[in-house]
Amino acid sequence: MAKKATAKKKPGDRAPIKPLRWLRRWVLRILLVPVALIGMLVLLYTVVNPPFTYTMWVEHGKYGRIERQWADLEDIAPVMARAVVAAEDANFCLHWGFDLKAIQAAIEGGGSRGASTISQQVVKNVFLWQGRSWIRKALETVITPVVEAVWTKRRILEVYLNVAETGEGVFGVAAAARENFGVSAAELSPRQAALIAAVLPAPRARSAARPSDRTRKRALAIQDGAATIRADGRATCFED
Repeated sequence: MAKKATAKKKPGDRAPIKPLRWLRRWVLRILLVPVALIGMLVLLYTVVNPPFTYTMWVEHGKYGRIERQWADLEDIAPVMARAVVAAEDANFCLHWGFDLKAIQAAIEGGGSRGASTISQQVVKNVFLWQGRSWIRKALETVITPVVEAVWTKRRILEVYLNVAETGEGVFGVAAAARENFGVSAAELSPRQAALIAAVLPAPRARSAARPSDRTRKRALAIQDGAATIRADGRATCFED
């Protein structure tokens, strides 16, 4: 039985390019670059303080300057840390990046209330950008568990207290303490700490130094909340 002749490849012949396979390969490579970069930054920022964020860069371009002063958690009044947790994420010590009860409450409320944890806000502030978009939210959802796995709760809160916008062009509670009350972060009183925490959801519309009645009432509630989480143990993960 005669064998069919097979065409032999010449030395200079190349395999035909398959467009879809080539496209998938390059898309994967392009996606891996930012993923690897963020992964390296997550590891680096366990011991190195984030020097700048995208939001700071934007605000610097808008105002021509920003006020910022880094303060280690040990140099921040404990009541300031408790006030921020009480205001933004009372169950900070109980979850691993996502507060499912808060998410459920937000869904039931029609999305009128936020459900982002402090961990999610750190990821947004340090690694991503502000604004609402599905791409940013998807990235935030992927990166948050990584940060929770690599950083301690104390480190997450420390970074948040230093990168959160606390006024127009003002970042961090140390700068807010100096700008609003003329004191260091370590010298903040419970009332002052609660007022700074009260402006966090809208730092460009609210003022800790000249609070509106609404902000003042919010601060009083935060003071009570800070005392509550200290008493019931929900502050243990970030306090000595």
